[in-house]
Amino acid sequence: MDDAEESGGGASKLAEFRAAVLREFGRNLEKATPANVREFMDRYQEDIFQNEMRGRIELNEPKTTYEEILKDFFARVLERPTEEALIMLWTLAFEMSFAALEQHLAGRLQSLFGETDGESD
Repeated sequence: MDDAEESGGGASKLAEFRAAVLREFGRNLEKATPANVREFMDRYQEDIFQNEMRGRIELNEPKTTYEEILKDFFARVLERPTEEALIMLWTLAFEMSFAALEQHLAGRLQSLFGETDGESD
């Protein structure tokens, strides 16, 4: 079954998402940087909330630790339709990977310029 068949015809969510990613970052994601990945994710999530959320938003998060929140997220992903689950997991992995890269690069730049926390000249 292809993407269009799975979504019931027309352009699928996955095909639209794939096209948006390729348009933004290039065929091999060669244009992706920590900064523009963050901007893309912000725009993408804003679009989702504008299209899906109407009216008042009520926050009712019974989970109290980061670990519980992660477990809940992954459990909920298993209940989503395949296309939505794939997009959710891909965006999470993409965002976390580039956030880690950004931290790594910041550490390397800091060592290049000889700056350390709490040290002043």
